[in-house]
Amino acid sequence: MDFETVMQELVALSKENMKKKYLSNGAHEPLFGVATGAMKPMAKKIKKDQELAEELYATGNYDAMYFAGIIADPQAMTAEDYDRWLDSAYFFMLSDYVVAVTLSESDIAQEVADKWIASGEELRMSAGWSCYCWLLGSRKDEEFSESKLSEMLGLVKDTIHDAPERTKSAMNNFIETVGVSYKPLTEEALETARQIGPVEMKREGKKSSFLNAAATIEKAMEKDRIGFKRRYVRC
Repeated sequence: MDFETVMQELVALSKENMKKKYLSNGAHEPLFGVATGAMKPMAKKIKKDQELAEELYATGNYDAMYFAGIIADPQAMTAEDYDRWLDSAYFFMLSDYVVAVTLSESDIAQEVADKWIASGEELRMSAGWSCYCWLLGSRKDEEFSESKLSEMLGLVKDTIHDAPERTKSAMNNFIETVGVSYKPLTEEALETARQIGPVEMKREGKKSSFLNAAATIEKAMEKDRIGFKRRYVRC
């Protein structure tokens, strides 16, 4: 499938209710409003096509950018490519669910994510922490440094309450994911979450929400879901 065919197919798959949902979460025009599940048949036909992914991502159209992440070749992208994609990721559904997800399937994932976490920029930090969530939730425990993850839990404990709003959410998800998906640090993640307590996440024009990683980890323990790993990260 070429660029024009994909764009036409995305238009055909669009739904007004999905468009409204994406807009309410921070997306802006141009976008069509395509449910992610509706993209799967196209993704199966194309599989990986980095050149096409770059064309689609460059449109600035939310749906095209999302689909670009699905068909991108993570190993073909350099750290500079991921930085470039993140520069265009104007809200969390792109930074955390397109760029971070794609990065998580590359060999340079931790290296790039570490740099983003240290950047001091809201969506870059959010993408970095989110990338670790996707990594921990899909890769074997042996692929990670226990001491490094422990230090990262300490960083979250010391900084989460003063972090930018989207970064707070990704940090909270990191604690939950360490607790649920990385067995060596489940207890430490739970204790960290308890020390942090509920985390207030302020949302413009809406009531604040309160994040509670301890409750999520405890629920996973009760349901015997500790050690959960995903088979697939991308759609």
